[in-house]
Amino acid sequence: MDTLAFPTEREKSWYLSLMAPNTQGPKLAWLDPSRLYCNSQALSDCVKDLLCPFQNEAVDLVAGIDAMGFILGTAIATNLGKGFLAIRKAGHLCVQTQSQEYRDYSGREKMLEVRLDVLRPGLRVLIVDQWIETGGTMKAAIKLVEGQGATVVGVAAVAIENSEGGQWIKQKYKYSHCIPEELQSQIDNQYLDSFKNFRS
Repeated sequence: MDTLAFPTEREKSWYLSLMAPNTQGPKLAWLDPSRLYCNSQALSDCVKDLLCPFQNEAVDLVAGIDAMGFILGTAIATNLGKGFLAIRKAGHLCVQTQSQEYRDYSGREKMLEVRLDVLRPGLRVLIVDQWIETGGTMKAAIKLVEGQGATVVGVAAVAIENSEGGQWIKQKYKYSHCIPEELQSQIDNQYLDSFKNFRS
């Protein structure tokens, strides 16, 4: 499928076939979901699907995780008419911050940080990232939000893998992702059948 084209009759999660397989080796993530953001209809449909479980939830603020969570997070915030809070990798904010260590999907030790002048008790926050593989990054973001007294309304990502961390998030928090049940095993095995027909 052409990156910018879209079918007139769209099945649920049709846009997942736009995701690109990793062609750069094992040091990088196993696929690139960001290709679907290039397609205006795909991005719009993805955002609508992610918001479905939260239609009856009060959301005061959307937080997105550095860096790819910024794209989906701002799209979701705009759709809801809410503000957007960036949860950054350490060292990028020029204001006072709270920090949280974590281990990412590659096993590397890293740190997230968030500014101190936005979150407060009673604020209801939806946290968005592009992909949840091991859950380490999302857990760190949750700790940052809750550490300032705000409430995590839920978690949204293109996919949540059924790793130990992914299952912990699904059990503890309301969540949404774009993966139909019949594709979850492919996601967990980190290979999509759609890759067989992929043309870059």
